[in-house]
Amino acid sequence: MSNKHVTINDVGPRDGLQNQVKHLTVEQRLQLINALVNAKVPAIEVGALVSPKAVPAMAGTDGIISQLPSANCDFSALIPNRRGYDNGHTLGIPMMSLVLAASNTMNEKNIRMNTAAILDVSREVLQQAKQDKQAVQAYVATAWGCPFEGDVAADAVLQLCEELLTAGAARCVIADTIGAANPEAVFSVMTKLVSAFGADKLSCHFHDTRAMGLANVYAALQTGIRHFDSSIAGLGGCPFAPGASGNVATEDVVMMLSQMGYETGIEMPALLAAADLAIALTGTAKGGKAKYWLEQQYARS
Repeated sequence: MSNKHVTINDVGPRDGLQNQVKHLTVEQRLQLINALVNAKVPAIEVGALVSPKAVPAMAGTDGIISQLPSANCDFSALIPNRRGYDNGHTLGIPMMSLVLAASNTMNEKNIRMNTAAILDVSREVLQQAKQDKQAVQAYVATAWGCPFEGDVAADAVLQLCEELLTAGAARCVIADTIGAANPEAVFSVMTKLVSAFGADKLSCHFHDTRAMGLANVYAALQTGIRHFDSSIAGLGGCPFAPGASGNVATEDVVMMLSQMGYETGIEMPALLAAADLAIALTGTAKGGKAKYWLEQQYARS
């Protein structure tokens, strides 16, 4: 694949919706997923196989998985533990995602386990996944900053990635959960990780809390990263991480990449329609910062 090709994984239907006050129905969430598929988004996080008591917005994810369209798209779902893995494997979801934080306090607040305990759970899941030939990726959350502990050392991120990749994770997604990163810090950490593990084993996930989401995508791009999470219309925010605002908007990321000569395969007019749908369904999404400009360009053509 060309070094100018970038894969976008839209996390709007999961990460984007999990913190919304208004909980969308299964039908509405499928509507959003289908709109993203229509825009030729190559990968979509469709939900989370978690307790509906813990994250009510994700109730019914199993129903969504059973109704996913037949499309050339890599669908994924978040899992919290072995039970979630077993459920996802039975449902046939192509990719599952574990989440661990690089900071111990975040793990205790988010998963109610310390880092050592959640690593043990992750190893067990990854070992089973290897036997089942099931793809599981691992998110390394709070990679640049924790809402409880502050700055996070790059070595902690590197060590966690080494543990997870050795255990069999398909890739590590390095996540700026609260939008604490800056481009220089992103370039520094991702350079170390790419050198240690290779760019094809890594992805990045940025929030736009301090308006540096796009700049951070650019910084990671310069280190060789070619796989990014983003969220339609800028939806997002972790319910367990104070200060975590929306993810960097998919339409903004696709626009920047296109103008820089990168290929995503995503069709912008249909992507803007998906953003309109996300705004209409939630009543809170604002759309990407470039959305108005993009609409004007396509209105003229």
